Amino acid sequence: MIDPRMKKSIETVALAFGFSLMFGIIIGGQEFRDSLGTVVGFVLNPLLALPIDITLFILAAITGVYASLIQKYTMDWDLMKRVQGRMKEFQKEFREAQLANNQQKLKKLEEKRSAMMKEQMEMSKQQFKPMAYISIISLPIFIWAYQVIHAPTASYEMVFPFWGRQALSAKLIGPIQYWIYWYFISSISVSQIVRKILKIGGI
Repeated sequence: MIDPRMKKSIETVALAFGFSLMFGIIIGGQEFRDSLGTVVGFVLNPLLALPIDITLFILAAITGVYASLIQKYTMDWDLMKRVQGRMKEFQKEFREAQLANNQQKLKKLEEKRSAMMKEQMEMSKQQFKPMAYISIISLPIFIWAYQVIHAPTASYEMVFPFWGRQALSAKLIGPIQYWIYWYFISSISVSQIVRKILKIGGI
């Protein structure tokens, strides 16, 4: 069994690394992203021997499975269920009191709201923490995929339902490109399957 102090140290290092990675990508600019993509390429470049849609699906599946596992073991789902249940009940009571113009009950509910807000803040922290862990794997993968798709010599295409054959680097809606759409659809699909199997979030 891992010593609690060692576990805490590992968590601290992982969180620091995850947030550093996020800030590095944002602040470090293209030079940092290029360097990160090059490093990740040493591991992922062999996947380019596969069709690009399969490569992206594998990467998306890795992201989906990893994110689901991180959420399962770093979030207090019982707390989230309790807070969501109490919030739903509070909103119902508040609407009824407003409709009845029950000022006395509204005053009591306003006092109750501050306690509810504290619980909401705690729940937000629960949701924010996994982001750093997830970024350790998902951001480098995403940066590498972006570099591959947008390489000067790249001409990757896929056949999509309704849209036919499309260049993966082309834009689908706004800034969303076809490869990003395929990546996230794949990741979400795999994630939903994993969440059902592991009963994450009570689904």
